[in-house]
Amino acid sequence: MEGMKEARLIMGMPVEIEIGSADEAVRATLDAAFAYLVSVDEQFSTYKETSEISRINRGEIASGRESALMQEVFAIADKTKRETNGYFDIRRPDGLIDPSGIVKGWAIRNTAQLIRERGFENYFVSVGGDIAMSGHDAEGQEWSVGIRNPFDTKEIVKVAYPRGKGIATSGSYVRGDHIYNPKKPSEKLHDIVSITVIGPDVLEADRFATAAFAMGKEGIQFIEQLPGFEGYAIDKDGIATMTSGFAAYTAP
Repeated sequence: MEGMKEARLIMGMPVEIEIGSADEAVRATLDAAFAYLVSVDEQFSTYKETSEISRINRGEIASGRESALMQEVFAIADKTKRETNGYFDIRRPDGLIDPSGIVKGWAIRNTAQLIRERGFENYFVSVGGDIAMSGHDAEGQEWSVGIRNPFDTKEIVKVAYPRGKGIATSGSYVRGDHIYNPKKPSEKLHDIVSITVIGPDVLEADRFATAAFAMGKEGIQFIEQLPGFEGYAIDKDGIATMTSGFAAYTAP
């Protein structure tokens, strides 16, 4: 089975999409998927002055007057804040709103849905290392994901086979200290350098990975107790801790 793969830089991150099909509609589907992600960036990027979120933060759009998509993301963020006992919060210490901890997983999930709706069952969508996948690759093999050594990113320390579930990694080793503990915002997170979470879909994996990382060394226990989720954390000393069911995803 032939496939088509393409990578672009969107949202300041590498975006890779592969569709395992030789169908002539693959090119149009790839273009539509990338165009969707660009539109998400235009609306939700806090780095773009013209984005809706920037206009909200400047007070140009009143509370309750946001677009339906923005309200959807805000609702998911509020739900995540409740479910994580406040360890996930899109309102930054300076009072501004940064929904990126929800938007990335949400956008990947929606991109995967776009591909499915166009009739493709074998695909792999990765944005900054958070991944949605379905079916098999062009060689008919199960999709696999390498978990990088945060101290040497050229090295893969563990290979996971999510089997259609979502997988997301949160950490400080690629983008620096972009995650904080909302309960102690002035303290840097040093105990854990990365945590990878496998969940029912990439949005679920991503939002809980972000919260678990903010919890520090308690994060992996939070994931352990979360039904339908597994995790793999690496601490500042390079010691890995995995949840009791994670090993089931490490064999093809």
